[in-house]
Amino acid sequence: MSPYGVAFRANVGTANRWLVASRVGASYGPQTIMNSSLSNHRPGAANDPMDLAIERAALIVAASTHCIALTGAGISAESGIPTYRGKDGLWTKHGEPPMNQYQQFAADPAGWWQQLKERRENPDELAAALREATPNDGHFALVELERMGVLRHTITQNIDGLHGLAGSQHLTEIHGNTQRLRCTECHTRRPFDEVPEELPPRCDACGGLVKTDTVMFGEPIPRDALLSCAEQASQADCLLLVGTTAVVTPAADFAWDVLSRGHPLIEINLDPTVISDRCEVAIHAPAGEVVSRIVDAVRRRRAERTENALDGERNDVQA
Repeated sequence: MSPYGVAFRANVGTANRWLVASRVGASYGPQTIMNSSLSNHRPGAANDPMDLAIERAALIVAASTHCIALTGAGISAESGIPTYRGKDGLWTKHGEPPMNQYQQFAADPAGWWQQLKERRENPDELAAALREATPNDGHFALVELERMGVLRHTITQNIDGLHGLAGSQHLTEIHGNTQRLRCTECHTRRPFDEVPEELPPRCDACGGLVKTDTVMFGEPIPRDALLSCAEQASQADCLLLVGTTAVVTPAADFAWDVLSRGHPLIEINLDPTVISDRCEVAIHAPAGEVVSRIVDAVRRRRAERTENALDGERNDVQA
């Protein structure tokens, strides 16, 4: 039996259908309610499965002492940034990039920078979307959890910088940020406003080669980012998986690490993933909607707890 009782999985699909499965203990198989129209979903109705899943997630998050989030392309997709995989993913349509990107940069950094300059003058689909994107409700809801003292840290695999724009203060961008440059030697970072005149650019601090902060294929994750993620994962007693399939390493490893230590995972993603069945709560619906509702539920629980405490104090005075 899970220490949290019932685990819920709720799925809102693109065809306006939703699925809910609940599991009570490992000996009970998943019980599934399928093919119910979203028009029948009435938030607040007694025993509404989606509401129960939101409340369960809020209970776990509020009870944690070091909750962290791991976010992926799904949350950025709600800001209009195309994903890489899937039916309409960039790599599905245009093919995957070469796996030796970093080696190509190292072999001819000046040539690589010249190509980047040309691409910035004629942005492709992804670059254009990154320029126009703004944070969505999912980003702002995570910021609100952080401000409430519930969410301790966010690890994002996204390179768009939207978490920072939304206001996240405790953030590690494990794959870098398109809006910054980074020295390949000392990892000093600085804003990336325009392509430098001197190519390839050099670091003012150590003289090392400078590249964009985004991590290329074939490039090691910067040590400072990796250590930050590992430290946060080692302290976590709850992990929110938001818009990620949890298959890209090393980021996915942090989820399995938290799980291996017996702590709960909460998944919020449009579709089921390889880790869905291991999550205490898995809600398959848009992140903006779900995380916002979790914020409301946590806030409501806190208000009720405060009111109960005040009632107790009043009763003690009357006694």
